[in-house]
Amino acid sequence: MPDLNIKSCSPLALAYMGDGVIEILARERIVLAGNTPDQLHAKALMFVCAAMQSKAVGNILPVLSEEETDMYKRGRNAKSRVPKSASVSDYRRATGFECLFGYLYLCGEHERMRELFDIAYSYANDTLENQSEKI
Repeated sequence: MPDLNIKSCSPLALAYMGDGVIEILARERIVLAGNTPDQLHAKALMFVCAAMQSKAVGNILPVLSEEETDMYKRGRNAKSRVPKSASVSDYRRATGFECLFGYLYLCGEHERMRELFDIAYSYANDTLENQSEKI
């Protein structure tokens, strides 16, 4: 890693990194759950859309450290265009969520990142099982 002050990175750059990190963690969970190839994309959407990420934020906010909360808020408050597919509040919360994960990844806090992912998506196991029956 180059000598970089991660705290000075743009929150949108951290969110960009976090988006990729969350995608990898979601794919890992889905594949390890034994899903068939035709189910993978539909299940991945549960983790990466703004509405679901916004819901996931509610699960982790109580367990975030002060530093993690600050990083989440930096991402949430960053000015960006909101796509038509998401509400403003969901999109802002999702951007904060992604910013936090990008920050943790770049800081090498991989264990904490996985811990927060598991807490954030604690409801996902039931949802994954329910989606399996529908697909």
